[in-house]
Amino acid sequence: MATQQQDTSTQRFVQFKLVLLGESAVGKSSIVHRFVKNTFDDARESTIGAAFLTQSITIPESQTTIKFEIWDTAGQERYKSLAPMYYRNANAALCVYDITSRNSFAKAQDWIKELKKQAPSEIVVALVGNKLDLEEAREVESDEVDEYISELQSDGFKILKAECSAKNGDGVVELFEEIGRALPVEEVLAANANRSRHGEAGGGGRRPGGVDLNRPQRAQAQSNSCC
Repeated sequence: MATQQQDTSTQRFVQFKLVLLGESAVGKSSIVHRFVKNTFDDARESTIGAAFLTQSITIPESQTTIKFEIWDTAGQERYKSLAPMYYRNANAALCVYDITSRNSFAKAQDWIKELKKQAPSEIVVALVGNKLDLEEAREVESDEVDEYISELQSDGFKILKAECSAKNGDGVVELFEEIGRALPVEEVLAANANRSRHGEAGGGGRRPGGVDLNRPQRAQAQSNSCC
């Protein structure tokens, strides 16, 4: 069967920093590993401190490839004070909860409060319910999440809602694609083009939005990781 080849002559490349936040054992690392490596490990150990991985997605309608720098943070209370160093200058954040745990949903709301106070105002946030494969044990109803999301949006806070299963992969890639579509790609590319016209180094800092990867760059090291 013939396959359509993508025209790469007009493809754009941009890089964004993304951080995962949430209570321990909600499956943050499992989501990342499903997205990056398409694997799942029931016996995955908890993350110590934070883990770093990268993965790229392509948004066909905008002919853009987005490379995510993913920081997977530890959920244990003793590591909570370290979180700001990871979401500082982040372009996107996933606040993850377990749909079978009301307590984890409450903790996710606490993380969102922290982001509202300390993260950049233009950060793209997604509230993500994991373990969709355990629907029969659900404690956090979708309508309840919708109501909470609506309250945040009415206050002008930009937030997306998603549910997924890291175990079987349902909704994981779609989650990152939705984040990619919400990120300010055009703004970043325009800013980088403006810097290039003025003779400044390409790429720039994390704000207002990311790094232009139209120039070849060395692959970044990835850490071992976690849960």
